[in-house]
Amino acid sequence: MTVHLIKLCVGVDEVEELRYWQEKRFNDAQENGKAFILKHVTRNTPRRKDEVLEGGSLYWVIKRFVQVRQRIIGIEPDTREDGKPACALILDRELVETRAYPHRPFQGWRYLPASDAPPDVPTVSGKAEALPSHMKAELRQLGLI
Repeated sequence: MTVHLIKLCVGVDEVEELRYWQEKRFNDAQENGKAFILKHVTRNTPRRKDEVLEGGSLYWVIKRFVQVRQRIIGIEPDTREDGKPACALILDRELVETRAYPHRPFQGWRYLPASDAPPDVPTVSGKAEALPSHMKAELRQLGLI
């Protein structure tokens, strides 16, 4: 049975900012002739790794709302900058916007059962419905999205 992970997207104020940072890392690697693997390094390896790899995604909480997800395509051992062991969540580059779902702050990552995952935003021509970020924020505050 598929299970997802959920994590705070610290330092990011909107989905477009996350998209920008990930694209910048990709472009910087290409300019330097390096292979690019989009990964998020975390301290702990999920014990339910097999369930996560059965189609699970990393759901990002931005400004107290789950707003976007990325498919997890691999989980590998890694090393943190301080030399301590870590885990790399290998992510698909596609960011899939979700319906805004309120979530309180927490540390690290948590499991998110598939039944509790917010649905994806409907797309038109392969792009999420385009609303300006300030309008989305206002609609969320009003409880309309």
